[in-house]
Amino acid sequence: MTQRVPFRRIDVETAEGWLRRPGVLVLDVRDAGSFARGHIESARNITMSDLSGLIATTPKDRAVLVCCYHGNASQQYAQILSDFGFSDVASLDGGHEAWHTRPRNASGSISGALQDWLATRGFPANGVNAAILNGMTPLMKAAYAGEVAILRELIAAGATIEARNDDGNTALWLAAAGDSIEIINILIAAGANVDNQNDNGATVLMYAASAGKPAIVELLLRVGADPTLMTPDDFTALDMAATVECLTFLRRARPR
Repeated sequence: MTQRVPFRRIDVETAEGWLRRPGVLVLDVRDAGSFARGHIESARNITMSDLSGLIATTPKDRAVLVCCYHGNASQQYAQILSDFGFSDVASLDGGHEAWHTRPRNASGSISGALQDWLATRGFPANGVNAAILNGMTPLMKAAYAGEVAILRELIAAGATIEARNDDGNTALWLAAAGDSIEIINILIAAGANVDNQNDNGATVLMYAASAGKPAIVELLLRVGADPTLMTPDDFTALDMAATVECLTFLRRARPR
């Protein structure tokens, strides 16, 4: 065993700086279900049984940030990595809970490029959370259009993930309508509620099933979308499935 270098405990603000460093390895040690429902975008989900292989295959000078639920278990993992000679290890204080609820950048600090994007689409130049016709927000518009870079900047600038339009739909619904798996993954990682029900009681899973989008149905189920939710007329996503593929995924997910 090589010489131990003590790991550090860092807050979410410091962690944001870490994530801008090239090559940082982010380890999320929560259970797979919690990880699927939301995580730091670049994170890798591991358990204690994965550590030996990771230690054997990872350069000891690579920076490693460890995240758990509230910042306790991550310290145990960070300690082990430190004991095995990793020289740049940090545990995220407050864990994913602190990360998910962290304050975002103020809208006044958004880039000139994003201000131009907002203005050319009918929003105020600093209106990260402004709403235009039908309650459309910048995040919804970027989600529907599949504009990944803009969407990332909007989230970093404080865009409200759960803002609802006049139909009660969020950006996640618009991403599904725009067929962007990448955008859906980004929104889920940022904490989007996969089970939001709009004004008609429909979820994104119901929409994807009824629109015949099996890849999106599969993804939503994998991250924990509830297939048993019903509209006021007692229809579930399974009842709405428009294709055999969607029907198959939903039948597999149906509680026994």
